[in-house]
Amino acid sequence: MAETSAISKIDTVIFDIGNVLYRWDLRCLFAKLIDDPEELDWFLAHVVTPEWHFQHDAGRPFADMVAERSREFPEYRDHIIAYSRRFPETIPGPVEGMVDIVRALANRGVPLFAISNFGAESWAQFRPSAPIFALFSDIVISGEEKMIKPDAAIYELALQRFSCRADQCLFIDDRLDNIEAGRALGIAGHHFKDAMTLEQQLMALRLL
Repeated sequence: MAETSAISKIDTVIFDIGNVLYRWDLRCLFAKLIDDPEELDWFLAHVVTPEWHFQHDAGRPFADMVAERSREFPEYRDHIIAYSRRFPETIPGPVEGMVDIVRALANRGVPLFAISNFGAESWAQFRPSAPIFALFSDIVISGEEKMIKPDAAIYELALQRFSCRADQCLFIDDRLDNIEAGRALGIAGHHFKDAMTLEQQLMALRLL
């Protein structure tokens, strides 16, 4: 939850994207390609894993990652290539209620920004399918900047780009370590669980 003492100061909202605004699950793509449930579980635990994917969030190009992983698992080469070409299929849609919250904030004139651990190439694939981001003044993408949460540098860059003070912002993320990193710089945080709880927080902060 955001610090109650900051209620009168906060006038800006910074969102994470994955599993805050939009659901993200590698299984959504690879369940289409691997029929056997046990094989699918093994594949997601050893081949295309979240930890491996996070290299792309940190700025590593798809081409390097796919070539390297295909040498390690040649029998899954086509699946690994599919990861790079069909990434938007790992994003099945918005988190329930969140598009409505973004629109409500925008209608009230609340400045909206985002800081997301997202690969540059995967963001370029996904962004055109999500018109809600037209309501955002700016978005810092980790893969474009080659900085990644929870490193302090990406928050410092974001505050500079957004022309915001830390104490005027509420940062919403589903990972507690990312929230704590923002708090260390003076940014109030909301550890995201669901839209209803967030809406209550935004109302307490008089943003909704």
